[in-house]
Amino acid sequence: MFDVAVEAGDGAAKSLQKGELAVKESTKNQAEGKMHEVKGKVKEKIGQATNDPRLHDEGQDEKVVGKVQKKIGQVQKVFEE
Repeated sequence: MFDVAVEAGDGAAKSLQKGELAVKESTKNQAEGKMHEVKGKVKEKIGQATNDPRLHDEGQDEKVVGKVQKKIGQVQKVFEE
């Protein structure tokens, strides 16, 4: 197996193993943001279905965090190009 050096967005070189993909920070933030949005929606719906206001509120919070993270990724993408 061999290593491949890839320059990160901050100028630092990262070492990747064969088969690993280099993912831009903007793409990572967008994907993680979407994941948090979906998790938040699920928690929100489960909280409604089980009449658990704590879980419902936690879901709403996580959904907002996901939207913010996704937006950060979109802004980063604009500055990468």
